[in-house]
Amino acid sequence: MTGSTPSGSAAWTGQKGAPTRLLLLRHGQTPLSVEKRYSGLGDPALTERGEAQAAGAAERIGALGGVDAVLTSPLLRARQTAEAVAAVTGLPVEVRDGLIETDFGEWEGLTFVEARERDPEVFARWLGSTEVAPPGGESFAEAGVRVAAERAKIVADFPGRTVVVVSHVTPIKLILQEALASGSSILYRLHLDLASLCIADFFPDGGASVRLVNDTSHVPGDPS
Repeated sequence: MTGSTPSGSAAWTGQKGAPTRLLLLRHGQTPLSVEKRYSGLGDPALTERGEAQAAGAAERIGALGGVDAVLTSPLLRARQTAEAVAAVTGLPVEVRDGLIETDFGEWEGLTFVEARERDPEVFARWLGSTEVAPPGGESFAEAGVRVAAERAKIVADFPGRTVVVVSHVTPIKLILQEALASGSSILYRLHLDLASLCIADFFPDGGASVRLVNDTSHVPGDPS
């Protein structure tokens, strides 16, 4: 597949130069997501439904055309989703450690209610501040520094190109937060479904434009 240069958004936003377009794809369903459990650095595989979600997303991205690279978090659920995209686009999968999910520490595998009951004071502070980390885990602020550095590296490595970025709910929210220049409240108010697609352009002059958020039109059946 030949590369492409994203166009169109600069005319509306006033930014200069060709942007790097990030196709931000959340991984498909896993057993932990079925049970609504925190899934950070744990490494479950996709369910059968998750594989179908990944296939649907891959077909959608393949139909868009012009993709230059497929990058992924090192975790299995993301790599499996990225491999589905690679099979359609004919591109290799490149693992980027900076795209890994937030480390939920001792809350890994717990539900919202279980984590709140286990550590009520820490949990309440965690919900109110991105600086607070789960016990033994990583705060959203710490994850934000890591993800911002990876995002900047991707844009530097693929100037003016279109890149599929397969990751997790928190890193994708953090990239959208950066693109929108918004406060941290977006992390708590923005919902991203499994196998959802978001699109953000990052321009060489430092500007950005979000073009799509939480699109699940390619997901077979209920995206939840």
